[in-house]
Amino acid sequence: MTKIQKALELINTFANGDTEKAADLLAEGYIQHNLAYGTGRDAFVGSVQYLASAPVKTTVNNIRAYEDGDKVFLQTVYNFAGAGEQVAFDIFRFDENGKIAEYWDNLAAKAAPNPSGRTQIDNLAAVKDLDKTGENRKIVKNFLHDVMMGKAPEKTPDYFDNGKYIQHNTGIADGLDGLGAALAALAEQGIQMIYDKVHQVLAQGDMVLAVSEGTFGGAPTAYYDLWRVENGKIAEHWDVMEMIADKSAWQNQNGKF
Repeated sequence: MTKIQKALELINTFANGDTEKAADLLAEGYIQHNLAYGTGRDAFVGSVQYLASAPVKTTVNNIRAYEDGDKVFLQTVYNFAGAGEQVAFDIFRFDENGKIAEYWDNLAAKAAPNPSGRTQIDNLAAVKDLDKTGENRKIVKNFLHDVMMGKAPEKTPDYFDNGKYIQHNTGIADGLDGLGAALAALAEQGIQMIYDKVHQVLAQGDMVLAVSEGTFGGAPTAYYDLWRVENGKIAEHWDVMEMIADKSAWQNQNGKF
């Protein structure tokens, strides 16, 4: 199996309850960064067993899947034991034996379409521009530094084609005008969206996923942003924001990032 196939097989164990499959796919020293779960292979298998015993079946619907070196990154819709649909980004790191050795994720409730009528998961297309993977990764890294971290905000228009781009954030309309209006509305409420540190930037072709840490309205927040880059410009954006739980509630000590 490819790395992507293995990642998909693993998340599907939440729905099919196949504990043997889960154990076979995971490294013994599996590192878990979802703070609601214990770390290690046995803890993951225990979660699969728990979901299999729940009265309402868990559903897993993968939307997108990409590969970058020893990592796979997915966008997936989960409904764990009937608790409600959640949109997630999943990241898996594979070890030298082809086992899944580490996992990160971000989840948010599935929401209604945004002001432009777009959802958190639509506009699926085949990955392209594989020869531009490195170039597109660099564009997003620079964008994060200049714009999202506010180091050179005057460069913002340079990253877009005449201010146009497709936006899938649940509360923001398309284009730079939509972003500006949303940020202004937050500012009126005294809410700031701050990016302090970028932890990972993964890419395959025109699709680039960034994992960042910051605050939203003063609360510690993990930002997972997926960008599609076209002709050197940011053309489309999907994201999941998740508040980081207080350390007293963590089920593992590996940290969110």
